[in-house]
Amino acid sequence: MPTNRPIRRGQLITPFGVGALVDFRGDESLMTAGLEEWPRAFERCPADWIVNEERLQARLGVSHFRLPPDYREPGPGVRYANLHIPFVRFPQWHYCPRRGVMERLPLFGTRMRCPCRSDLDCYSLPEGRRPWLIPNRFIAVCPKGHIEDFPFMEWVHRGESWNDEHRLRLLPGRSSASLTGTRIECSCGMAATMTGVFNSEALHGIDHDCSGNMPWVGETSNKPGHCGQKLRVLQRGASNVYFPLTSSSIYLPIRSENSNGRITRILDDPRAWGSLTRSLDDGKYIQRFRCIVIAEEYNVDVEELRHAAQEKLNGTIEIRESTLRSEEEFRRQEYEALKNDQDGEGTDLFVETRDVSKYGTSLSSLISSVSLVRKLRETRALIGFSRILPIEDSASPELMPLVEQGSRLNWLPASVVRGEGIFIEFDNESIREWSMNPEVTSRISGLSTSYNEYRRERGMSSIKISSKFVLLHTIAHAIIVQLCYDCGYGSAAIRERIYCNLEDNSRPMQGVLIYTASGDSEGTLGGLVRQGEPDRLKAVFEQAIRRSFWCSSDPICIESTGQGPENTNLAACHGCVLIPETSCEIGNRMLDRGLLIGTPDKPALGFFNTSVFSNNT
Repeated sequence: MPTNRPIRRGQLITPFGVGALVDFRGDESLMTAGLEEWPRAFERCPADWIVNEERLQARLGVSHFRLPPDYREPGPGVRYANLHIPFVRFPQWHYCPRRGVMERLPLFGTRMRCPCRSDLDCYSLPEGRRPWLIPNRFIAVCPKGHIEDFPFMEWVHRGESWNDEHRLRLLPGRSSASLTGTRIECSCGMAATMTGVFNSEALHGIDHDCSGNMPWVGETSNKPGHCGQKLRVLQRGASNVYFPLTSSSIYLPIRSENSNGRITRILDDPRAWGSLTRSLDDGKYIQRFRCIVIAEEYNVDVEELRHAAQEKLNGTIEIRESTLRSEEEFRRQEYEALKNDQDGEGTDLFVETRDVSKYGTSLSSLISSVSLVRKLRETRALIGFSRILPIEDSASPELMPLVEQGSRLNWLPASVVRGEGIFIEFDNESIREWSMNPEVTSRISGLSTSYNEYRRERGMSSIKISSKFVLLHTIAHAIIVQLCYDCGYGSAAIRERIYCNLEDNSRPMQGVLIYTASGDSEGTLGGLVRQGEPDRLKAVFEQAIRRSFWCSSDPICIESTGQGPENTNLAACHGCVLIPETSCEIGNRMLDRGLLIGTPDKPALGFFNTSVFSNNT
């Protein structure tokens, strides 16, 4: 049996973060353990694991982020070799695939081979040839995020007494593939099928409610009533077993206008910046002797370093105050930065603006600015997770923690991806005039209602959705689909970031960032940013809009009054503008191709039908 269980670094943020079930080769199911068990969780962290992202740190209230440890083979000069991410064994109930003998394995233990009894044929096999036990597929989850094994003993005995001497067998029916054919037998003679286990009251009916188990932090309290919520039975591979909550940020350099690239690189070095800010005078001034130490190490001017460090510190303090207001304010900082040139020397943000007039009359009448983002860095941090229903509020009491209660950890795990992109700002006046169309208002009203009903059913608060947001979101998808054809990127390697004001109408935002943010070799090949040049972007738009006029599912798609997840889309399906959910900010929801090109009976709905741009397509 192989002992290596490889998992990518980025997958430990999503989708296999703390508390998630991971199926490995060889029929092995494990759960990612809490942060306290991660290597060097309480020790001084290696510099190459630390990620500093001031804006996101201020928003989430942590001192820094850490990359998940990477596995390194031991060798000369190799530090931190043989580091493993810890997992716990869950579910604990396993069974023999040959004879169905069930065994409850320890949370912290190795796999077992079948412990067959003398009356079964596995017993006659040499121990090394007996089959490995495999995890059962039934688990129990509560709305607060606790998780535990399916109570097979309680299900079979239905209130009758049992003890540790009793042994169970799982017998799948040969005549039926349904739950009726799956039978659990006990050595005492009692038996029950799995019929009805997915009913909401199934476990409550046998007086078995949630006991508050959190196996990812080693808590498996079997005290009835510890939580008290009704348990819901799920299959361990179900999509609603784990919903990670992440927060992301595009890196914005905070530096002195007069500092050179070398000093900028020093200030962006987590180790150097941590040394400079370890102890501040009055909590807000860089100490000169710390600058002397760093300046001598890197051979730069002391006063220039101190001045640049102080300006960065001042900017960091200002950011802490502004980023806590709202997500809209948080993104506004990125929006303003992406509209202006950023020289990129020594930093992870390199932006070049382009003259809009060079994009032709048809396109320049619709957009206000275009920026080629030749270099960017995105940090994605895991905040917590939920089960059964997703949670968007990081302060929600139902958000499951990544550490056990009372832990003193002041960091969160994060992944860093570098890429390139195209930032497009649309003309606010054109969108405002289009959105005042009564037909547009009526169409978006129904879509907003459907989306907020979906949110309320999942315990989330309603949000304001405007026609501008749906327009920006849909055109972003259309462009991504077209770019996959034009520059050869896989659709999962391109992401969107929507900049739209939903709260403050006095400061409008109407921009989209289409960017690569993949951790592999597709990250920065230059093919995407090149499509933003004047001689190419116009063709991309024309092809994207032309494709939007026809879908392989038409006329069903264009005439739809509700489709997709929970009917939260109108004219949008996999034949036209849907993309991989990992590339979309809101899971392929709030999309409507009709707002781009109109519908057969209402062509004036289309934003691109009301301009000279449509005449060229």
